[in-house]
Amino acid sequence: MISDKISMAIGAAGGLAFGFAVFTTVNAVWWLPDAKEEARAIERATMQAATDKAVGELSNEADKARFNRRMCRERGGVYLNSTGQCLEGATVPHG
Repeated sequence: MISDKISMAIGAAGGLAFGFAVFTTVNAVWWLPDAKEEARAIERATMQAATDKAVGELSNEADKARFNRRMCRERGGVYLNSTGQCLEGATVPHG
């Protein structure tokens, strides 16, 4: 009777160790590499979307600046690139 309980405990411990070894192997060989690649793909897509958005915003800002500069000149003003202001009726400083 006692030997049956000891055998059962040893079998349970061996089964637990075997199950842990199999799960760890499957995790290390299949699941982790796939999860890492999926995370990298998501990160690449996120970074590409952010880059595309930033480029679009820069392009829109440049278009706005060109439009404002043209409108300022058509009204006879001086457009200051550094501030984006139009000084109407101003003269261009000569330095």
